[in-house]
Amino acid sequence: MTDYSNVAVLIPCHNEAETISRVVNGFVLSLPNASIYVYDNCSTDSTQEVAKNAGAIVRSENRKGKGNVVRRMFADIEADFYIIVDGDLTYDPLVAPKMLNHLINENLDMLNIARTGSKNSYRSGHMLGNFLLTKAVQVIFGSGLQDMLSGYRVFTNRFVKTFPAKSNGFEVETEFTVHSLEMKIPIGESSANYIDRPQGSDSKLSTYADGVKILFMINRLFFLVRPIASFSIVSALFAISSIFIGWFQVFKPLIYSGQITKYPSVILSSSLMVLAIFLFMSGIVINSISNMRKDQFRLMYLNTKK
Repeated sequence: MTDYSNVAVLIPCHNEAETISRVVNGFVLSLPNASIYVYDNCSTDSTQEVAKNAGAIVRSENRKGKGNVVRRMFADIEADFYIIVDGDLTYDPLVAPKMLNHLINENLDMLNIARTGSKNSYRSGHMLGNFLLTKAVQVIFGSGLQDMLSGYRVFTNRFVKTFPAKSNGFEVETEFTVHSLEMKIPIGESSANYIDRPQGSDSKLSTYADGVKILFMINRLFFLVRPIASFSIVSALFAISSIFIGWFQVFKPLIYSGQITKYPSVILSSSLMVLAIFLFMSGIVINSISNMRKDQFRLMYLNTKK
């Protein structure tokens, strides 16, 4: 039997008393000797008690939000390999050894486990949002992942200990992907069956509110990771506006009337062009800072054990 004592299973939970015991038992069965941690996040039901009775190591994070829990778990727990999974019993614990071996054999630092199964397992809004957000990251950052928002992943110690968690909520899944692409960390994707949520267990993900937060996170990371491209786009918009206003409100009347009569438009056009130049130069400066930041993270990554 394989020794899994160097594996930590991390389960962030909020009001999952209905399912958490079966999730813990599933990982006890599939990964004997692994350490199973349940991090309770402001639950108002008996999640902690049920998880403890099932044999998990139970801890708490009082700042609400999955990103806050992930940040705390990654800081607290020492292991060679980490499996993070939701506590709602929608992910299959029995595929964990196969996924762990995939990570090790392919020499990866993160393995994303894409969800497959019947469409009845997903809310239609979640499916559409996941598709659009995944495509947005693919276009902007070059991601090859097909299910960026999966809550089931396997990591090495090297990834976990150099991951600069910034988000507070469900945006953390997007952050995993973008960070790995930014740092050129080897990642992969496998698939596993996504199980219907058991009756009595409610989704904590808000289709619209969390979708907007994830979209803002993508935008924020775009400006942080691709500053020249992002600032150049905004700069170009201001420059085009300046030229448009300058031609139609200033120079065109000047040509036909022989005098400038739109003094506010002159000021506005000039201001927009100055702002466009300023934004473009800011992108160049921030890109230099971003490259220094990447170099620092890369050194941290290389100096952290596999």
